[in-house]
Amino acid sequence: MCGIAGFVAQNSGHCDRQMLRRMIEMVNYRGPDASGIHVAGPVGLAHARLSIIDIGGGHQPMHNEDESVWITFNGEIFNYVELREELLKKGHRFQTQSDTEVIIHLYEEKGEDCVHDLNGQWAFAIWDSKRERLFLSRDRLGVRPLFYATPSEGFAFASEIKSLLTVPSISREIDLAALDEIFTFWVTVPPRTIFKGVSELPPGHSLFLEQGHVRIQPYWTLDYNPSIGLQREEEARETLLELLLDATRIRLRSDVPVGAYLSGGLDSTVIAALVKKLGTTHLKTFSVAFEDKEFDESSFQNEASEFLKTDHEGVLCSSEDIGRVFPDVVWHTEKPVLRTAPAPLFLLSKLVREQGYKVVLTGEGSDEVLGGYDIFKEAKIRRFWAKYPESKLRPILLRRLYPYLKSMQSQPDAYLRAFFHVRKDDLSSPFFSHLPRWDMTSKLKMFFSRESRELMKSCNAMGRLDAELPSRFRQWDNFSQSQYLEAAHLLPGYILSSQGDRMAMAHSVEGRFPFLDYRVVEFASRLSPQLKMKVLNEKYLLKAAVGDLIPRSIRHRHKQPYRSPDSQSFLRGGTTGGKKGVLHEYAEELMSPRAISQAGIFDPERVSKLVEKARAGEVIGVKDNMAFVGILSTQIVVDRFIKNFPKERMT
Repeated sequence: MCGIAGFVAQNSGHCDRQMLRRMIEMVNYRGPDASGIHVAGPVGLAHARLSIIDIGGGHQPMHNEDESVWITFNGEIFNYVELREELLKKGHRFQTQSDTEVIIHLYEEKGEDCVHDLNGQWAFAIWDSKRERLFLSRDRLGVRPLFYATPSEGFAFASEIKSLLTVPSISREIDLAALDEIFTFWVTVPPRTIFKGVSELPPGHSLFLEQGHVRIQPYWTLDYNPSIGLQREEEARETLLELLLDATRIRLRSDVPVGAYLSGGLDSTVIAALVKKLGTTHLKTFSVAFEDKEFDESSFQNEASEFLKTDHEGVLCSSEDIGRVFPDVVWHTEKPVLRTAPAPLFLLSKLVREQGYKVVLTGEGSDEVLGGYDIFKEAKIRRFWAKYPESKLRPILLRRLYPYLKSMQSQPDAYLRAFFHVRKDDLSSPFFSHLPRWDMTSKLKMFFSRESRELMKSCNAMGRLDAELPSRFRQWDNFSQSQYLEAAHLLPGYILSSQGDRMAMAHSVEGRFPFLDYRVVEFASRLSPQLKMKVLNEKYLLKAAVGDLIPRSIRHRHKQPYRSPDSQSFLRGGTTGGKKGVLHEYAEELMSPRAISQAGIFDPERVSKLVEKARAGEVIGVKDNMAFVGILSTQIVVDRFIKNFPKERMT
């Protein structure tokens, strides 16, 4: 995996090589093995390389034979071997063994339609000098990031926002509308980002810059149509296993060793099992364990490792560890987050790199694609509860649904009825499944300052998301609608970004995701919802497909989502014996009334009360924990990206 950046000067001006160098140096951790810059008049392309395929010959930016086509590429094309053979038969000649050169020749052959042939994860920019056209593309599911901006001098793009912020005329200003979206959905809705003037290319989209004009168009989108798919369980089970095996096989292609994450859950265990089934004798696996037993899954990790006979290594994560690295975590997420969950993954990728690995396979995407989230089950229960409002079983089912949430178990039935209530208009809402989550998150907006709330009055996060829904969305069944909201927004905007690409690449590690092979995704979209979730048995077909490849206990264990300690991570010394805890020094400073007032986003008095609750160890609910983490991470963004952005990178 790599980092890319580029610039096209306006009115045929000259691209500033030094500016381009600053842009790519800002993300040198994405590609510490080599770097390269190509400048030709108004156009400049830059690259920071993490060498995985064709280590000696894959240097970038790369060009074709007559140097009319140049590319800077972040990602992997897993079917590059097959594509290369087809292109050779058509007369193309290769100078390297890299997947990068395959994209160049495929572009020569098919132009912008080349993306339809690619099976991989990518963000690339191609400069076609004959057409004087810049062509950007991002992979179907949004595994790899790509941002752009249109400053007065021209057009800029990069793997990460911080590269764009080195361009002097791009302002470093928080977009309150984006913050409103994060404090509703946990993510921004592309193209919006947390910074005004910086846009995100949505997954499955291409961008074209010609004669100063920008054109963006989709080339792929999620679609659900179970009526045309395989409905026979046995046939579907066999096909799913075949697809997953091949998706895993091609993701093992690498000129460096490939490891795997092993969380102790179903998905990562399945991937590790498939690697072993494909004949890999030695597999190195990695995991996070927690000192706090509420979050720890190490017993399942060890069981899976012993069953699959992997060489296992884990990092033991404490609350203190999370608090210590959190500012660096936010530097890499480049946006506020509402949970500390990215921090342990930041520490995990550090371990992976220290063990000499650059590539890991993980189980991300399975829940979104094959129906694994509790929110899908919760929606089923709520719909049934709306039909039978006096049912005494619904509160019991909801408690069983969230056994890992201690606060949920102690709440009276009346509370659960109120929290999971279904209003008259909810059943017809396209967002039915997500309304409780978004309603709870939106309550965090009470911490915004009066000025922020006034400016946000015109923001309509729900309305904007509604406008972005596909035209066929309302024709899909309820389950598919829920899946889309997770797969199209939370997956690329948070799971694959804040918890995925950013945490792995912070330590120069590439993640690969067999469940997100587009063939698996398209197959799953044609499955009946009943094959994904049978009654309340999540990922039913996956469990049936893998059978005895994994331990029975892991196949049948209750799903426990990945979580980590939140507000308590920022306390030193604890709160035992009636003694109040002490915040980490940076948290104490950034959450102080003075710092809150200076930033102007949050209300100092309300934040101070929340901080006091945290010091006293009284922040125990989900809402208060999300508020604390969300406010602190926003303050870190303000501090590191606006007040104290590295000035040496801008001169």
